[in-house]
Amino acid sequence: MALSQTELLNEAKKLELQGLKKYPITPVFISKLDTLLDNVYAIRRPKPIDYHNRRDLIRILNAIAKELYGNSGNSPVVEGFGSFVMDMFSIGSDLDLSVNFGNIVGTFPRDMKIKTLRKFAKKFYSLQREGHVIGVQAIMTARVPIIKFIDCGTGIECDLSVENKDGIQKSQILHIVSGIDERFQKLSFLMKAWAKAHNINSPKDRTLSSLSIIQLVAFHLQTRDPPIIPPFCTLFEDGTDPVIVVKRAKNYSEFGKGNKESLADLFITLLVKVASVENLWQKGLCASLYQGSWTSKLWTSKLWDTPYISVEDFTDPSQNVARAVGREQFKEIYGCIHSSLCHLLSFSDGHIQGHQLVDLLFGSDSVSIVPRQIDTESNDESKANLAVPLNGRQTKRMRVSKGLKEKQQGEGWRGGQQTQRWEQHGNWKKGKEENNPMAGVEEHN
Repeated sequence: MALSQTELLNEAKKLELQGLKKYPITPVFISKLDTLLDNVYAIRRPKPIDYHNRRDLIRILNAIAKELYGNSGNSPVVEGFGSFVMDMFSIGSDLDLSVNFGNIVGTFPRDMKIKTLRKFAKKFYSLQREGHVIGVQAIMTARVPIIKFIDCGTGIECDLSVENKDGIQKSQILHIVSGIDERFQKLSFLMKAWAKAHNINSPKDRTLSSLSIIQLVAFHLQTRDPPIIPPFCTLFEDGTDPVIVVKRAKNYSEFGKGNKESLADLFITLLVKVASVENLWQKGLCASLYQGSWTSKLWTSKLWDTPYISVEDFTDPSQNVARAVGREQFKEIYGCIHSSLCHLLSFSDGHIQGHQLVDLLFGSDSVSIVPRQIDTESNDESKANLAVPLNGRQTKRMRVSKGLKEKQQGEGWRGGQQTQRWEQHGNWKKGKEENNPMAGVEEHN
């Protein structure tokens, strides 16, 4: 049986305070860590070409939709959602897409979704034979049926679903919330990069989904003292339509100004917060963005079905966005959290250097961006014994991407060239390019 909400709140608060005492935060340490995190963020942020490539793929997919359905009123529109719309994507992020029929009232039947995807799949298999895309997979048995494919010219992996209005709505709301305080977007981006580097950002592998990571970040900012973003219930007083939410959000533009915590402060305290409640999840602890506080929640009457991590869906409280996490993966996730906190402590104590910390937190591809002048002093023994603890398992996407990279190098392809070949194949004319790299995303608000 779950503990009462009061008991869980008190226990979670006590454990978090105990955890913070283990990791002393000094101004000098925070300053150095802030510089490191700012550099990681800057180098990993998408460039204008990355926004352009994704917008161009959306445009081309809309041209394909018109080719398949004609220019009648029944022709669907392909929309982006997920990390691209939230502006929390990295260069290697997937592009989430939804085929939407404007005249749909109520729930779109599953069999119609599958029928729609099969129509698109036939086209993608044709494009694959001609070398425009690779890795086409039609996954019709999934909870949300999708088609996966990779654009050969850009290497972007796309996930195409049908009438994914829930995903679109959540993406737009989170993008709106990121406008209240920029620390939300930056910390979400860094936490996703951290999770990907440790191979714990894949719901299909029973680890954390990107949505659950982003919601944990939002929850952390809601529960700071003073809070940085408001409980979502205050944003949803007039409903969850993004058009309405964006108007409500304007009332909270100064909400987090009283909190002066830096990105480094928030990065450390988020890891401590999640680490401290490791043994409370199965006692009914749940993070509620709607309330902006911990709560007590039973998802099932069966103890063995109790989720390992509970993060309440902010638009549908009956759903847990972290439900995919499995038992062994829960241990793996917490192993990564504890090891990262140990590395932060080692950096604070001067046992490892800044570029080594970045390597350990975000992967070796970040090392070259760290200015050496902010390295702490380190003894030779610690450098000699340093080992990167990142999970060495190669995912299917990594293997496919490697093959794609080799193919591109062998044929001398460059980003954007493949979309030109798509143009030639379908005789689709290219529209005027916007100068704003966020064009097509801001308009959702």
